[in-house]
This record gives sequence, structure tokens and C-alpha cells, in this order.
Amino acid sequence: MPSPADRIKELREEITRHDRLYYVDAAPQISDQEYDRLMRELVVLESTHPDWVSADSPTHRVGGAPIDGFKTVTHAVRMTSIDNTYDETEVRAWAERVVKALDGATPRFVLEPKIDGVSLSVRYEDGTLVLGATRGDGARGDDVTANVRTIKSIPLKLVSSGHGAVGSGKGAGRSKEARHASQISLPSLPTVHCPLPTVLEIRGEVYMPASEFQRINTQKQAAGEDLFANPRNATAGTLKQLDPKIVASRRLAFSMHGLGQVEPMICDSYSDCVNFLQSIGVSVGEHRQVVDTVDAVVAGIEAFAKIRGTLAYQTDGMVIKVDSFAQREVLGFRSKSPRWAIAFKYPAEQVQTVLKQVTWQVGKGGNLTPVAEMEPVFVAGTTVRRASLHNIEQINRLDLHHGDTVVVEKAGEIIPYVVQAIAEKRANNAVKVTAPTTCPSCGTTPEREAGTPFIRCVNPACPDQLKEKLRWFCGRNQMNVERLGEALIDQLVDAGRVKTFADLFKLTKGQLLELERMGDKSAQNVIDSINASRSQGLDRLLSGLGVRHIGSTVSHLLATRFGSLEAIEKASRENFNAIDGIGEAIADSIFSFFHSESGKAVIDALRGVGLDPKMEVKKAEELATLPWSGKSVVVTGTLQTMDRKQAEDRVVELGGKASGSVSKKTSFVVAGEAAGSKLDKARELGVEVIDEDEFVRRVAALH
Repeated sequence: MPSPADRIKELREEITRHDRLYYVDAAPQISDQEYDRLMRELVVLESTHPDWVSADSPTHRVGGAPIDGFKTVTHAVRMTSIDNTYDETEVRAWAERVVKALDGATPRFVLEPKIDGVSLSVRYEDGTLVLGATRGDGARGDDVTANVRTIKSIPLKLVSSGHGAVGSGKGAGRSKEARHASQISLPSLPTVHCPLPTVLEIRGEVYMPASEFQRINTQKQAAGEDLFANPRNATAGTLKQLDPKIVASRRLAFSMHGLGQVEPMICDSYSDCVNFLQSIGVSVGEHRQVVDTVDAVVAGIEAFAKIRGTLAYQTDGMVIKVDSFAQREVLGFRSKSPRWAIAFKYPAEQVQTVLKQVTWQVGKGGNLTPVAEMEPVFVAGTTVRRASLHNIEQINRLDLHHGDTVVVEKAGEIIPYVVQAIAEKRANNAVKVTAPTTCPSCGTTPEREAGTPFIRCVNPACPDQLKEKLRWFCGRNQMNVERLGEALIDQLVDAGRVKTFADLFKLTKGQLLELERMGDKSAQNVIDSINASRSQGLDRLLSGLGVRHIGSTVSHLLATRFGSLEAIEKASRENFNAIDGIGEAIADSIFSFFHSESGKAVIDALRGVGLDPKMEVKKAEELATLPWSGKSVVVTGTLQTMDRKQAEDRVVELGGKASGSVSKKTSFVVAGEAAGSKLDKARELGVEVIDEDEFVRRVAALH
């Protein structure tokens, strides 16, 4: 019988081997139960002999103690972005520029699926994982090593296997769903044998498989929590968790797509490196192609378009790279991206389904928003059942009838919307969709706002309005009451426990325990979350009130100019209107709320439960000295290192105005991924457009 030390060593090697077989080679040899038995035995042995615990043990993947926070680390080699194109002609033009820069030499090209996840750099020293870092601004990122250790497709220790691998990546890093996906026929690449580098930085994409995304959202829905919008946002949020146990529970995956610092360099081409890395247990993904001509590049893009919807993870394009490292050296870099690579982005996927009915949702301000209820259809990685129709004019423009066959796509492959109704498939007796005659929540007759397409319920006691107001008040960018999800708010309102914002702060644990599916621990978590929100600043409270025209930017202006609720109550319309960024309509809205009976009741009730925050007042002349004073900035699209609200907060902190629309007065637009009409408008007006990296650089330069 082996000694405990020998058995620990055996178990670590055996579990690591099975991790590779399952997560990298897609060829498991044991059942999940047997795997769990091995892991439990190792956990027991390590807990009995703590002196033998090692950082590269598989037990570290289950998550350690919560992290105090993330520290910033500098990348040894800058992590760059890649230029995008949506046009085959531009791909050919890029290839021509590459050939010209190489004095007519025709390079080999590597094609890789562009997985929709979060960029990550994983650093190994002497084969041991020592650092996992997010891309950040390209030069610096967050140290997320503790979370990276929980991702089973990232080896904790690399061991040179002495054998190579086929470069097609066929089967590599694939989930069980992906193994049954259609395959592109790819050429095999030569086997590569290399010594293990002393320093090896692997760049790649962390992502959440579609099945995992749906599993987590199902759990969140049952718990009454807000759902993740899409797998990419879920991945980004998971990586920023301070508790590695939460990260481990979400089963993220990783696929390599590049290299950082490598000492000594292991091979002469990217494809050779991929083969070597796969041979030592690195997940290199699937559907990689190596071709010799631009015609083959275009053919590969077209072939992958036919199967990408069958994969177990989301992709939004195909990345084309020059294979030879020597040729990459000749081609070099632009300021933010390499000249030797380009990403082809596919147009939004469109599918047909049937419109069953149109329902009307009541917003926090009483707006009635039409929602298309459709037969479930799978589009761009998720099952879609509902899509906003925005307003009655949109319904009329689409000429929607109940029972129509409609075309659905996702804007930026995130938000579903109805593109058109197919009139040829419409039944002869189909009934046209019309505006509602009563509020679906309270039965009050709604009113059409003059000169707009908006229909509004004017009953302030409308139950659905209250629910939406509470959801807004508790939202992350307002009071951030994390544990109060949609379902729980619905229960509290329906039970009559909460009728005002202030009622939230009067809730007791006993009252929560009376609700369905509410346990002792969950109830305490809700109370703790409510109490934690008491520390939010005046600007967050003002934004949470849901007063018309008062968003985060105006709230910040009011909080820093007046400093307290009392000072705002005493201010005149003229005082508000005198603030740069607050016009007459906004000034009227602020004044009307704070001088109305209902507004006064809201503020008095909040004071009654101890909510009366103060902020340091900044004088107009002081604000005028801030570096972005007088600048209007629009943030659009999806950002990688922060959410849109955080970016807008930075704009306001520097004295600028975070605007929601682009005009000739806009100073510049920060365009993230999937930026849409606002980016188009900026280009049309000649407004400066910068990417996220440049925005982060400008902000950092001013701190």
C-alpha cells in the first residue's frame, strides 16, 4: 500500500490526466462518479496532511477563501485588440496589403473562430501557473489568478508529453454538446516536439458554454434574482467575483488564441505553437484552419458560417492571422492592433418564428411598452421567446398582426428584436395589433403623450409601476440592493409588505420568512443587502427615485452642486436651470417632484427610516477647472474592462457630461463592441470616435 505522500502524488497525476481527457481531448475515460471519488480521496488526504498541500493540486480548482480585491498587474507583452470587418472585399484588401508589405511573398493564413468571451493572459513559469490576468487597458489588467485556478480547461501545471498533436484542433477543448456538432474537413498539421519554455504566456478567451449559461439563469430565475443578459456578460461578471467558489460553480471554459511572453521561443509559426501547446494539455479550441490563399480564407469563412450556430458556445466571427512569426515581425503593429491579423464579423443571425400575441409592460414612469410574445426560437446562442417592440409606432411600421410569421435577430447578437413581418404568410382573418385601451395592471385608461409615440398609465397607485420603480431603486447603478430580485419584489408588493421605497428599510426577517421559497439564510441575506445600501451616496439615492429626466448624470450634478436633499428642496427652478447640463424641461421635472405632495411624502418617508445622505458641495468655478469640463461624451456598445455606467461615472468625475445621444456638440464617442446607431451617427456627423483602450488611457492620464 502506498504511503500518504505517494498516494497524494498518484491522485494528483490521475485527476490532472482525467481533466485533460475531458476538457481538452473530449475523450473521457471514467464516469463523473468515479472522478468525484478520486477528488474526495485527495481532499481528505490533503486535509489530513496540510504540509503536503501544493498550489498546483487539482483541489485548488474548487475555490479558496474570498479575495479582498483585485490588484493591477502589468502585462509583460501588451494585449492588443484586432481590427474588425464585415465585408469579404475588405478581407481581400487586407490580404493584398499584407502581401505588398512582405514584398510579394504569399503567407500562410490561420483561421480561428472568434469566441465571444473575455480575453485572458495565463502565465506559466517552469511549467507552473503563476498568474492569470484580464486584458484591462492592454498594458495592465486585473490579477484574477485565484479565479483562473478554478477553470478546469486551464492546466495548473504543464508537463511536456513527448508527443505532438494534430493542428486542426479536432475535438480539442470541446464540451459534450460540441462533440456532436458538424465538422469542417481540415488538413492535418505536422507534429511538433519542443522543450517546455521557462516562461510561457498563453493568451486566450474565457467563455461560458451556452448550456451553462442557461442552467445558471434558470437557477437565478427560480431564486428571484436578475438574469444575466448573455454568456459574455456572465463570463465577465464571474471573473470579477471575489469568491473563487462562485467562479468554480459556474464552469467557465478557456480556449487559447495567442501568445504573450515566451522564453525561449518554442517554434517559428503560430500553427506549430498551437500543436505543441495542445500536446502539453492546453485547450486550443476547434475548427482552426491553415490555408495558403485568400480564396481559401474566404471559403473558410463561408464554411464556418454554416455550422457556428450548432456549437456549444457563442461566436461572432472568424479571426484571420499570418502564420509565420518572422512575417508578423515585418508587418508590425498599428497603435492598438496588429497589421498581421483581422477579424471578420458575421452579420446578425436571422430566424423566423410566430408572433403569438403582444403584451404591454408597465414601466416605472407609467410607460406602456409592447412586447412580442413568440414561439420559442434559438438565435445567436440562446432561446428567444420575447422581444421589445418599443412603441405603437414601431408596431404600425412593421404592420404587425396576431399570428404573423416574423423575422427575429439580435442587435449585436445580444438584444433580440423583430425585423419584419412576412405578409405573404399572414392568415386572411389575422387581426392587426392595436394600442391598449386599459392599463394591463390597474385597468386605468392610458393616455398618449402629445407629440410622442408613448402611451402612459397615469395612475400613481398602479401595482406594476410600483414594482418597476422598486426594481429601478434597488438596481446596481442606484441603491444596489443586490439580493432583491424581480420575483421577490413582486411577492413583497403583492403581499402588501412594500408600498414605498421607505418600506424596504422597515422589512424584518420574520416578514420575509412568510414569503414562498424563503429560507432563514436567504432572508438574512436580503436584510443585510438592504442595510448595506444605506451607505450609498446622495447621487445614487437621487437616481433611484426614478424622477423623470433624472438619471445618473443629472443626479451627480445635483448632488455635487447642492450636497443634501434639504438644499435641493429649497432650490428654485432657476437654480436648477443655471447648472450646465440641466435645461428647462429637466429643471421643471426636478422642481415639480420636490414640491409635489407625493414627492415630499417620498422624501419624508426616506428620512423617517434614516436615509438622508450628504455629499461634498463643489462650486461652479471648481467644477470648471476639471479637465473634461464642458465636454459631452457618449458611451455606446459593450465594454470589456468596465460596464457602461462605470465609464459614464468616470466622465462625470472628470467634469464631463455623459450624454445618451450623439449630436454635433458631442466631444467624442467611446465605442465598445456591438456599437450600433450611435456609432453610425457619430461617423455621419464627423464626431471623434475612440475605443475602450484609448478611453482608459485618457482617464488614467488625468489621474
